Amino acid sequence: MSVVSTITVTVPATTANLGPGFDCIGAALKLYNEFKFTRIEEGGLTIHVTGTEAERVQTDENNLLYQAFVKFYQHIEQTPPTVKIEIKLGVPLARGLGSSATAIVGGLVAANQLEGTPMSQSQVMELAIAIEGHPDNVVPALLGGCRLAATSGAGWEICDVPWHKDVVPVVAIPDFELSTSKARGVLPTEVSRADAIFNTAHLGLLLRGLETGNGQWLKTALQDRLHQPYRKALIPGYDALNIAAVSAGAYGMVISGAGPTLLALADKLHSEAVETAMLAAWQEEGITAEVRSLSLDTQGAKSF
Repeated sequence: MSVVSTITVTVPATTANLGPGFDCIGAALKLYNEFKFTRIEEGGLTIHVTGTEAERVQTDENNLLYQAFVKFYQHIEQTPPTVKIEIKLGVPLARGLGSSATAIVGGLVAANQLEGTPMSQSQVMELAIAIEGHPDNVVPALLGGCRLAATSGAGWEICDVPWHKDVVPVVAIPDFELSTSKARGVLPTEVSRADAIFNTAHLGLLLRGLETGNGQWLKTALQDRLHQPYRKALIPGYDALNIAAVSAGAYGMVISGAGPTLLALADKLHSEAVETAMLAAWQEEGITAEVRSLSLDTQGAKSF
């Protein structure tokens, strides 16, 4: 192992849950945060942030990126070096697009690379899941693509989910936030057997729909009973956007992560119309939003 003095890591945004895949499935999107770490000999920690909402990012030891960086060194029982960190934001904060996951993955990957990769990718992944508390965002952020995660007793089994090239993710990102803790707070502590069976069946159908691009399967598969019926009340205009997206040709619409970003899946023929319809629907609700079609990132976190 040979240590290095500077490392830059790019980490993609993610969309998690995809309807019935609550806390177990997520996909990486071509929207990125960039983190540059440089060892410094004198002075203390410095963090410089640029990009949209840069002023809202903490620039002290409470910064999540830095906390993940320190966690890595605690895990390998070493003292973290003093560093200068430069952050370029491309992923909106607290919008359900995995900004926290980019920070966790970015901090861990940077530390691992600075120290000459003492930990394997799977070990970094396990630590990222432990920090985040669930795998749906950090796994695709690290590995890329669409990923299904399941516990295997001692650790995690990660399954690559094929995503048909004609299935387009359309994200509608509003100008308001929704904290993950608030979104989790509205969920029931128990669900019925019927709802558990419903989601199991629909998750299975979702996997096949994503793989084949079968629109009819996706229309059915995106339904959910575990989290969206409770969370949608926290997102103004949810029902209006759902109607607009489907009317414009989307297979369906779901909450991205914990929200408030909404994700529609459409084919290439209808994705532009879906963008326009979702933007107009939120404008009618008096909400400013950015709506855009994205594509899947297949590489995950990259360092150089």
